[in-house]
Amino acid sequence: MGNSYAGQLKSARFEEALHNSIEASLRSSSGNPQPIFTQLYLEPETYPGNMEADMKSKAGVALHGREHPGHELVNGNSSNDLEELEDEDDSDTSSPPLPYLQAPAPDGCCTLDGFCQAGKDLRLVSIATEPIEVPAGFELVGAKSPTVPEHILVCAVDRRFLPDENGKNALLGFSGNCVGCGEKGFRYFTEFSNHINLKLSTQPKKQKHLKYYLVKNSQGALCKGPLICWKDGKTRQFLSSASTSKPGSSSSLSSKENGGPSGHSSSPFSLSDSPPTRTTQASSVFFGNQECSFLKPLASTPGNKTLPIVPTALRVNVPTNSLAVDGRPPLLSPSQVSLGPHGQGYRTADLGDSPVLSAMNSGPPKKRHRSWHPSSLVPVPPTAVPVPALRPIVCSPGPVLGVASPQPPVIGVIQPQPVTIGETVIVPDNLLNSAGVRPVILIGHGTLPYFYGNVGDIVVSPLLVSCYKSSQLSDKTLEALGLNSSRLLSVETMILLTLQYFARLGSEQIPLREELEQIVLKAMLCCPRGPAISPLQLPWLARLEASVSGGSVQVVVTNNSLGEGISESLRSLAEGPPQQQCLPTYVVIICASKMSGSEFCVIVLGKYQARALAEGMLTTNEFLKEISYELITGKVSILTSHFRTTSLGDNLDKQLVRYQRRRKGQVIQPFQGDVTDNIHSQEAASMSPPSDSDLFTKGFQIYPAQLNVARSLLSQVCSIADSGTQNLDLGRFCKVDFLVLVPPSHILVHQTAQRIRQSGVLVDLGNEDPSTAHLKSDKYVVRLDGDVHAKMEAFMKKVKQNPYTLFVLIHDNSHVDLTSALSGSVCHGELQGLADRVVNCQEVLDAMNLLVLQVSCFPYTLQTRQSRISIHNEVHWPSNDNLQREQFPEELVYFGLRNYSRSLQWGMASPILRYDDAFEKMVHTLLERHPHLHSMVIRSYLLIQQYTEAMMALTSSPSLRDHITPETLAMVEDLINAPSREGSQGHGHMLLVRIPSLQLAMLARERLEDVRDKLGLQLCFAVLLGSPASELNLHRNFISRLRAWQGCENEDWVPHTYVDLEGLPCIVILTGKDPLGETFPKSLKYCDLRLIDSSYLTRTALEQEVGLACTYVSRVVVPKPKKAMAPRESDVEKIVTSLNDGDELERPQSNGSAATRTSGSLADNGVSSSDVADSFQKPSTSTSQPEGMVTIDMGTSTLGIKEECDSLGTPLSSDPSKASKAPPSLYSSSSSSSPSPSSSSTQRPSQSTQCDREPTRASPRTVILSRAAYNLLSGESGSQLSSSSLLPHADVAWSSPLRPIITHTLQGTEQSMYYRQWTIARQHHADYEAPSVPHPRRLLLSGPPQVGKTGAYLQFLRILFRMLIRLLEVDVYDEDEVEEEVTTLVSTQWPDIEEVRKLPFDPNLRDPKFRKASRVYSDKMLKSFKENQTPATRVTKSIRQSRFAAHNAFHHCDQCHHYCEAGAATQLSECTFHAFTFCSSMLGEEVQLQFVIPKSKEQHFVFSHQGSHLESMRLPLVSTKDPDLLKSPIFTPTTGRQEHGLLNIFHATEGAAHLHILVVKQFEMPHYRKYWPNHILLVLPAMFNNAGVGAARFLIKELSYHNLELERNRLEEQGVKRQDIWPFIVMMDDSCVQWNAHQSTSDGGSCLSNVSLKTVLQHMENTPKISQYAVCGTRKWSSSLARRSPSNPFSRCHLHDFVMLNVDLTQNVQYDLNRYGCEEVDFNLRVNSSGLLLCRFNNFFLMKKHIPVGGRNKEFLVKTKLMEIENPALISPLQYVCAPDSEQTLLDAPAQFLLERFLQSCSHRLFPKAVRNRDNPVLSIDSYLNLSPEISVCYINSRPHSTNLNHQGLVFSGLLLYLCDSFVVSGLLKKFDFLKGATLCVICQDRSSLRQTIARLELEDEWQFRLRDEFQTANCSEDRSLYFLTGRHV
Repeated sequence: MGNSYAGQLKSARFEEALHNSIEASLRSSSGNPQPIFTQLYLEPETYPGNMEADMKSKAGVALHGREHPGHELVNGNSSNDLEELEDEDDSDTSSPPLPYLQAPAPDGCCTLDGFCQAGKDLRLVSIATEPIEVPAGFELVGAKSPTVPEHILVCAVDRRFLPDENGKNALLGFSGNCVGCGEKGFRYFTEFSNHINLKLSTQPKKQKHLKYYLVKNSQGALCKGPLICWKDGKTRQFLSSASTSKPGSSSSLSSKENGGPSGHSSSPFSLSDSPPTRTTQASSVFFGNQECSFLKPLASTPGNKTLPIVPTALRVNVPTNSLAVDGRPPLLSPSQVSLGPHGQGYRTADLGDSPVLSAMNSGPPKKRHRSWHPSSLVPVPPTAVPVPALRPIVCSPGPVLGVASPQPPVIGVIQPQPVTIGETVIVPDNLLNSAGVRPVILIGHGTLPYFYGNVGDIVVSPLLVSCYKSSQLSDKTLEALGLNSSRLLSVETMILLTLQYFARLGSEQIPLREELEQIVLKAMLCCPRGPAISPLQLPWLARLEASVSGGSVQVVVTNNSLGEGISESLRSLAEGPPQQQCLPTYVVIICASKMSGSEFCVIVLGKYQARALAEGMLTTNEFLKEISYELITGKVSILTSHFRTTSLGDNLDKQLVRYQRRRKGQVIQPFQGDVTDNIHSQEAASMSPPSDSDLFTKGFQIYPAQLNVARSLLSQVCSIADSGTQNLDLGRFCKVDFLVLVPPSHILVHQTAQRIRQSGVLVDLGNEDPSTAHLKSDKYVVRLDGDVHAKMEAFMKKVKQNPYTLFVLIHDNSHVDLTSALSGSVCHGELQGLADRVVNCQEVLDAMNLLVLQVSCFPYTLQTRQSRISIHNEVHWPSNDNLQREQFPEELVYFGLRNYSRSLQWGMASPILRYDDAFEKMVHTLLERHPHLHSMVIRSYLLIQQYTEAMMALTSSPSLRDHITPETLAMVEDLINAPSREGSQGHGHMLLVRIPSLQLAMLARERLEDVRDKLGLQLCFAVLLGSPASELNLHRNFISRLRAWQGCENEDWVPHTYVDLEGLPCIVILTGKDPLGETFPKSLKYCDLRLIDSSYLTRTALEQEVGLACTYVSRVVVPKPKKAMAPRESDVEKIVTSLNDGDELERPQSNGSAATRTSGSLADNGVSSSDVADSFQKPSTSTSQPEGMVTIDMGTSTLGIKEECDSLGTPLSSDPSKASKAPPSLYSSSSSSSPSPSSSSTQRPSQSTQCDREPTRASPRTVILSRAAYNLLSGESGSQLSSSSLLPHADVAWSSPLRPIITHTLQGTEQSMYYRQWTIARQHHADYEAPSVPHPRRLLLSGPPQVGKTGAYLQFLRILFRMLIRLLEVDVYDEDEVEEEVTTLVSTQWPDIEEVRKLPFDPNLRDPKFRKASRVYSDKMLKSFKENQTPATRVTKSIRQSRFAAHNAFHHCDQCHHYCEAGAATQLSECTFHAFTFCSSMLGEEVQLQFVIPKSKEQHFVFSHQGSHLESMRLPLVSTKDPDLLKSPIFTPTTGRQEHGLLNIFHATEGAAHLHILVVKQFEMPHYRKYWPNHILLVLPAMFNNAGVGAARFLIKELSYHNLELERNRLEEQGVKRQDIWPFIVMMDDSCVQWNAHQSTSDGGSCLSNVSLKTVLQHMENTPKISQYAVCGTRKWSSSLARRSPSNPFSRCHLHDFVMLNVDLTQNVQYDLNRYGCEEVDFNLRVNSSGLLLCRFNNFFLMKKHIPVGGRNKEFLVKTKLMEIENPALISPLQYVCAPDSEQTLLDAPAQFLLERFLQSCSHRLFPKAVRNRDNPVLSIDSYLNLSPEISVCYINSRPHSTNLNHQGLVFSGLLLYLCDSFVVSGLLKKFDFLKGATLCVICQDRSSLRQTIARLELEDEWQFRLRDEFQTANCSEDRSLYFLTGRHV
């Protein structure tokens, strides 16, 4: 759980602790007072001697996590006597109990005993099996109430306020929760006892009333556990045989700070934060204590239960000289390891496991009761005996990686065995002080001994242990590695490999687990098993290996046990001369025993390596606490005093004060001056730089890379929606909203809000008003801090309330805190586990309208085996360089981590990635001098001193120059001088110093500010503390300077982000555990990462630090890699300033000096660095860079092009021969003559006329690292492995000891797959217990740091919204009708039947869909559509769907889900099939149609009494007035559009009751059933499978009339008149999408509004005398018509697409069932000529959607039957007909279809006189056929009494007789006049009827026929051909 105070100490606590410490030291006789820290971060203390062993053997048990399933708890003795003893004395003192008046319970509260005031039962018997939520850090305890002594009451109490097993270390006070009602936060026991109704007569005391720990038994029920040990003295002897284990207790084995001079920093376990483990596999352990350093094995008493084993990794901190009371030295026990095939030994943790045992720190350190002074030791009972050791089974001899079947790491239960002589090791006293090193024992293979004595001075590390565990590899893993079990190595081979590895490690390198694992893997792959090495050969082979190490590796061979060798090594170490030199770095101890086979371990004695390994075992949280502790306890005072003097030995503070006085209130001029120019402080403060708004262009621009990534994200979202899993239904959303979660950094919140503001995304999404959007952006960004829950609740409430809004929860920098909520805690001042609580909470997971987008630059921790994100839902930033070239017109390229590694091959003297060799040497010296301090503390103090002295050297004390590292001096010099350079306008650089510890960062800021001010530099540069927890705090002088540059008028403006500091010279001290993704300004030039050292040994930790420097740079500054001549490590030569040309430099040389053959200074070149800096400076003008790129940072201008450098008029030399005097940073020492760019302070070309107007180039920032980090980042070319091979993150572990090597080329998906296979989440990781299936609505966006991810995801939101709107939009036909004439008709709501009868019928085809059809001849014919008016494709317009739209199968929403259920398949069986047979006079035969009726729709039909036979379809009455009913059944003929047809009319009908029937072809019925399981289907007979839409319309009308008659008969029996039955049906196309109506407005105008189908239909159904209308319909929408009111409210004209048809009146008028096209025109002409009324309601508009598939578009592909012709497109319409009985190729298409297409295309050949002849149309009797737009057709109805056009005087150019019936007679034809040469075309079903028709109509009298003028359609013989004959008029 970690320490809740986490080093962020409240001053009150600190003062209290300080006071107690002083008081204790005054009273203490020992003169060794408790350090302050132990009262603040108190670790449990253990008691000496073996009494501990007999007391509750909790130690081992506590090591195994919090709750052990099936853990048996035993109480050795009855606890009654103990209770009585405790009851004798309730208080801490012997004072009499105070009388106590309990406050009365509030009114209405429950006061029942055993219940809390809220009335909830607290008794253990009642709630033992109920789940109780125990917050982290709390313990369930049992309280006793005097009123109900037989019951135990259950309470949850903060573990800090409970004692350990010794009755010690409970913090004063109380903190508890009620488990009944859940009330939290009782701060006083008095208040709590009232709440749980204890009803006490005395002062409530927790010691008296909290009696037992409560534990779970094997059934999982709560039961009474061990006593809470409030008293140490009285109960001790009774506990000697108790063997009760208490899970979750803080272990008594704890590290203790040694108060003496030899004490080391407290073992970090007490400061650790590692969360409680959730299983029994514990992490590594740190043991140690103060009063007693006996680290015991588990107790062994007769009848003792077996107990779990303790893990191994032991880090021990104890005093060097303390002996137990009985004279025995303290003992550090079981640290044995058995790694053989049978090894049930200690499960050692993998590297990176928290080295702190979870159980030990499962509660915060406890505060000691003041009266329980540590000196009151309890005497040891005489019965105490040496404790038998807990001994794991040792593996038998044989290969360590034997082929025995791998066993899971079982925490075994084994019997303790006696300790044998020679297996305990006494750690010598004063080891650390005498040797100057704390040895680290690396566990190898075999049994480690027990350690006792001064165990605080050794560390046991499991770092390499997994390398020797290959026997545990599964066959599957071996296969993945290309291995099999025969290739496993023997122990002897492993020992030699290890030796070889250590022998080849450099003196500055530390062993890395991953490196050794790769060596082992390579050995297995290339030389399986190798030569057999016997145990006898091993020692001399080992010595041979060690001999090549130059003394750094020593081999110790023992015969009996490893303990012997360890003991000997430690003794010789302690007894050698003080601070003995010449120690080997590694001692490899080999035990070649015949009994146990070969065993070995390694003792690391190298001071650098031992310290690095010990510190590397700590997590970041732990080492930050360690640092806190060292600062608080004053351990650093020795460093403080060391650095109080300057390198020259002067008193630093005195010198500064002296200089301050000498200045007399003057300060150094901030800009446009020199360091030597002093002016009065007030004058300096009033100086204002010129405005330079170019520097601050705030344009937000989206680059192509960001757009590509945004599109990839969108595409991923679409694929989730298309996956068919119903996880995301994009069709239902009409809005996008979002929330961005960021790590707890104020600056990051401002930065993200600023991006949102600049991007305009809030306005684009329609979430905010443009005028106020800039004020609202803050509410879209939430920090993951204590307030996040309230904000998330509000957000989730919004998510639930807006089901049609798609919400996107963006978790930015999602790698930062992935601790699980269960193990989260307050850790070093930061709350942990919040992200898990928020992002993985059930509400978020379940919300169907919420996408979670996790954004990360280091996504590795999200890519484990347990990842919650599907690998298919990952989007990676494109890394292709060519892609970048297209993307950045400004010639900017991203410069990231890989580029920094590659830059080392540029062959420059001063690389942009380097380490400070001089600084490392200084650190090395100090580390040896101060072995007790953490290296980061030492590095920080040295860094502060370096910056301090650099400032002094440049101002007051030039003599200090030689004592400052060249790197530091150059950076500070550039910082101070840059603003004064010509043309800089006061702009300077930012220097970023990374100090992770807040306390050290505050110290650095204070110190540097103080020195700066005393040196008069306070206006030259700012010193800022960049802490995530605070806002930027900048002096007003600097703020006004920034305002002046920006030309900002607002007096209240202050910088909120680092980018706001653009151009300001400043040092930013960046603190915090991790960098959190803040963007830095273009003026950032240096990143000082010298504090980032070997504690950062995971990929994320290391790379995120260097990620601070990543940015976009100018392409020209990135040269092609060169092979550098210099050795690999030649990196750090810098320009420095010499004091006098002749002076020798005393400071350590940079390692670059030797390598590059250049001097460490410029003294030899006769140029001081300040001259060079000035002369090489170029003005910092800026190019405009978009914020949208997240950062496009321009560091410094680097012009590394030779011509430019040569042409500069520099003061260095006018003579080219003197070019060699240029500083080494400008010229590479490689053989290449052209200079390479570098980022040193002097790299800029000087101010010259040629450079004046050139734009500044953005250069990479200079990064200065520690040597350890540099070695890892120098990449593949380095001697060590690169950072990409490290463990990806501290929260994950490798899933296997061996795995394939990962290379830096593995990017994106491949890298993700690698980590998903080879890493697993640790127990405290949020994904540890993730569901096995990834979450479907979670995506991951990964891209390198500062590449532009924010801009990309904001663009994603924008295009997601556009797509949703696009999904809600439809393309509807937008074609202008030819306007009709205005007729005088009063505008009314409904038509008057008499008025409508007076209107003439308009036969003109005004709808542009008929633009390719023949015109219908009339008195007032339309001009034909001009060619330019009839485009090849029909015009469409995209419009937003209204809420009344009809939808296709892709639409889903909560309201209409019953229209298209998800589980459609399950409902197929719920449909019933019914045949419906009727006689058709037209067909002359019975027709059988099939209905498919879902159960839910059966109420619309009438069935026979047996229920099986369908009798009729119910029809309403004309008189029915139901506002929620559509009376007319709706028929929709549809083909080929089961998915795309708009068949969901639920919203169009507003949910009103209606009958909707889909009319489908038989072969398509299964498809329509699948997509529309709840629709009634009317299935046409199979004979119509190839028929056109005419057949469907014909059968619909025939069926409807037949049904009307059936219903009339049925209802007539019930007394209903026949004419009262509703006679109308609606025939509607499957592309009708929505309807509009013209409505008049208040100002007399009119507007178009969306209306529903229900509104339109009910309006038409309510028309007066509706039964007298034959057909009603609406107008087709077009944008031009929508803009003006219709000229006529009603018209008599053609109706199509959507018609309400009176089947009664039109009984004798039929649709032509053969037709494929124009069937509606044909029908309308027939209805009108029959004297029936068609009425169009012009106030209603129908919109038709353009659906490119199915329907009429689904035309037959006319192809040959035998497929002889390869390209069917070659068949022209002329070939659709042929001479009868000809040999022509037959076509696979219906005859009618071929005829219609032939007439449409080739009628100009049949009727040549009619082409473009409007005055002489073709006469067509009883039918309208399309003869092409060039030919007009005059329609005449042959029926008697029909209404026809007056054809007097009209001369026809042709005659068309199509399937004419008996009404056509020769007398009728003789009434018409024809042109001379007019043509005739007679079409009949077969040849005989053709001849009969010609004879019957006496055609040969007037028409001349030739034999060759007879034709037939060229269809196959299966289908009857149509025949026609042509002739000429004579």
